Amino acid sequence: MPRLVDHEVRRRHIIDAVRRVIVTGGLEGVTFQTVAAEAGISVRLVQYYFGTKKEFLLATHRSVMEDAGARFMQRWTALGSNAAPREALRAVLTELLPLDDQRREEALVLGAFGWAAITGQGITAEETFAAPRALVMVVADQLRRAQHADGSSLRNPELDAELVAMAIGGLAQGMLQGYGTADSAVELVDHLLDRILGTSSRNDQHQR
Repeated sequence: MPRLVDHEVRRRHIIDAVRRVIVTGGLEGVTFQTVAAEAGISVRLVQYYFGTKKEFLLATHRSVMEDAGARFMQRWTALGSNAAPREALRAVLTELLPLDDQRREEALVLGAFGWAAITGQGITAEETFAAPRALVMVVADQLRRAQHADGSSLRNPELDAELVAMAIGGLAQGMLQGYGTADSAVELVDHLLDRILGTSSRNDQHQR
């Protein structure tokens, strides 16, 4: 009796192989041949599940964002519905930093996609903008919550959210190059939140 194949498991197996190839060789190292060799399957099988290179590249990008999104949801659930805006923001932003092997891999993959969009390697920036746009929306929402809670006057939460998202992206990429440690990166996140929300929000959080 032939074995039943779980196609989603097989697709994920291939996507995980793509991620490993990107980490070691960048997007330019990704071909049907290198992915098949990394996955330990035939090129024809990779082509069966992903008809084009761009198809499995975009699927890989989505998988990274879905993995990060699942962690975000776990952190949100653990914090509870009454979490202070600063606490919620800190949880979200630190999830984007390469503080462990999994997040380092994700940051390397996302960085490779960013560079590919800049250098025209078949991936456009627009195809990878959904995640940063979602991050900006989450950050802006929490900044507005903070403004409403303490009566502070943030001139433009949306622009502040854009600034936070860009800063975190730069910090994550800097860490990959050896600029700063995990402790110093988290300290910078706290400093950034202090600059935007004020140090009183940190004190309020510690008093809860």
